[in-house]
Amino acid sequence: MMKTYLASPLGFSQSTRYFMTVLESLLADSGYIVVNPWRLSDPREFQAAAGIEDEELRRQALHGINMKVAGGNERVIRECDIVVAVLDGPDVDSGTASEIGFAFALGKRIYGYRGDFRRSGDNEGCIVNLQVEYWIEKSGGCITTNLDALRELLTGASRGNEREHRAL
Repeated sequence: MMKTYLASPLGFSQSTRYFMTVLESLLADSGYIVVNPWRLSDPREFQAAAGIEDEELRRQALHGINMKVAGGNERVIRECDIVVAVLDGPDVDSGTASEIGFAFALGKRIYGYRGDFRRSGDNEGCIVNLQVEYWIEKSGGCITTNLDALRELLTGASRGNEREHRAL
């Protein structure tokens, strides 16, 4: 079974965490082992470090946790077969954009999902930031704007039956 890395900013906000579980289910139902970086770290570590009174010790503790989390994300992106990235928002989340670029550099296929109807691209010729869109398309993936199309693409990809689309 293929593994997919779910790149997203969805874990930051209570209002988007439910949608993260919807995407996890969609990916699993499409035949993937889902690796969600939001499930790989313990937020209590950040909370404990943020409670350190001494400013320098707090910064050092948070920096150490940051490096541990980022290193773990690097490791699992390397282990995954594809990346599915959530591209919603007025601009693609910077962490998600960096995961897309890293995955592209590793030769991973990347699929983007943008259900946000607001305009986000640099001009009317792109859906999101032109560099992000380039990495996704150059990887052999595409950006889709609805969950049914994403499911169709991923089900085909998990069976080795990819179809290339600019956007669905």
